[in-house]
Amino acid sequence: MNYMKNKLVSIITPLYNSEKYVDETIESILAQTYKNWELIVVDDNSTDNGPEIVQKYAEKDERIKLIKLNKNQGAAVARNTAIKVAKGSYIAFLDSDDLWTPTKLEEQIQFMEENNYSFTFTAYQQISEDGKKQKKIIEVPSTLSYRQALLKNPIGCLTAVYDAEKLGKIYMPLIRKRQDYALWLKILKTGVKGHGLNKILAYYRLRKSSVSSNKIDLIKYQWTLYRKIEKLSIFESIFYLSCVVFQKLFKIK
Repeated sequence: MNYMKNKLVSIITPLYNSEKYVDETIESILAQTYKNWELIVVDDNSTDNGPEIVQKYAEKDERIKLIKLNKNQGAAVARNTAIKVAKGSYIAFLDSDDLWTPTKLEEQIQFMEENNYSFTFTAYQQISEDGKKQKKIIEVPSTLSYRQALLKNPIGCLTAVYDAEKLGKIYMPLIRKRQDYALWLKILKTGVKGHGLNKILAYYRLRKSSVSSNKIDLIKYQWTLYRKIEKLSIFESIFYLSCVVFQKLFKIK
């Protein structure tokens, strides 16, 4: 696999008060069988010792870089800051409390290279705050179009990779919620299709502090995404939002 020696992968990681988990996240990157990567961690003005933990890793491994923001600006700004300085042919995302399996990058980059795909994602499994595997596994479709993505977002941010050589650097819209979803739509809107590798290659940590219990707020965020970011008509927005709510209520895949 000669391409594995040539293609650099830039891993984008926003950091905010994740001192309990960030070392485990970094260890899962260090354990990758695919070695040609750079990790760009952007600290969103954390109030804990997370940045210090990352700095210790950066001092030992030159592939790891830490950038500190002067004020808290949200995950979109943090990720975009990392994307700006990224040097990789591929842009990958991993939050500071999630994990990858050791072969994640190797298998996904091979999947992209062999099939000439420019935007891919994989299946993933949920884990508890203390790292125990949960029953819930998020499977993914083999292909995904823009219209299909408007109906439902099957892409876990911790699994997404896009080819920056083919697509150029694409940034997240500056919204507090759903910014990763908005990025996927931005990519798909160009006519590029997403391709899913339906294999568990990542673990998403369920944290009580990050789970919103206010369903009304979630609906508002979705509406904002359709109207302000995607510029859909009121009728289109109502249609897609109704589909999303219907799927949630009846747990339709």
